[in-house]
Amino acid sequence: MVENLETLLALSRAGTMIEASTELRISQSAVSKRIAALEKYYDRKLIQKKGRRVELTRHGQKLVDKISPVLSELRDLFLEDISASRGELLIGVSDAILSSWGARAFYDVKLSMPDVQFIFHAHRTSVVLDRIRSGEFMLGICTGLDSHDTDLQSEILTYEAMVIIPSALESIPWPSKKALPVISIEDHSGAWRSFGDDVARLNIRREVALESFFSVAQMAIAGFGHALVPIGVAQTLGVADACLINLGDQGLNRPVRFVARKSTYSLPVVANFYKALSDYLKAQ
Repeated sequence: MVENLETLLALSRAGTMIEASTELRISQSAVSKRIAALEKYYDRKLIQKKGRRVELTRHGQKLVDKISPVLSELRDLFLEDISASRGELLIGVSDAILSSWGARAFYDVKLSMPDVQFIFHAHRTSVVLDRIRSGEFMLGICTGLDSHDTDLQSEILTYEAMVIIPSALESIPWPSKKALPVISIEDHSGAWRSFGDDVARLNIRREVALESFFSVAQMAIAGFGHALVPIGVAQTLGVADACLINLGDQGLNRPVRFVARKSTYSLPVVANFYKALSDYLKAQ
């Protein structure tokens, strides 16, 4: 029964059978069978199709609202057991962080915590936050501000400078007399929500939005237009600092934060990891 309820929760987050099956690492038919078993047990329709997506019915939403906190509490118990018995850290990390400077930072921190097993999962910030709430991850390293995440405990670890990669890496005048058109991350990104209002202040105009900073950077390198990305992404792709327009000293940065549920923040292994990572980033 519990795995069926977990499947309903995953489907409510994902919105499609295929995304839920990917998240749970089971087949789409297994997702369908689990939902069907729940509907038979409760004698209610719990989901309904809407185009290519799946939505919860009124009964489905009511069930999800009731079981979410209960399952989260159960996961918390298991996470504490894992932490105490095996010294594991289940960490969700924003894609752009883990794909750039994050991997090296985490490896160096791990050297100071040799008895802890690090288990990483890379996702978009919104997914990381949802899985922390549900108890699937112990903590997250993600971007954006915490104004919408008051149910979680959040601390700013560092601020990463945003830079412009000129189209085809050709030099451009800066500051620009006219609004500079750029390619950058889309609106729903935690990073964009944190600095989007400051972009216009610097006479920058986003003309194209993509879902990945690495895709944005590659488009600029190929010559499709100028890119606004975190400096770590540009450096990871081998763009020389001399080619970049660094906007960090002009106040355009993306915050990197440490996030956990309040009930897990006090676990010694979580507190120790926070201190080690914070100290490491301050020393850079």
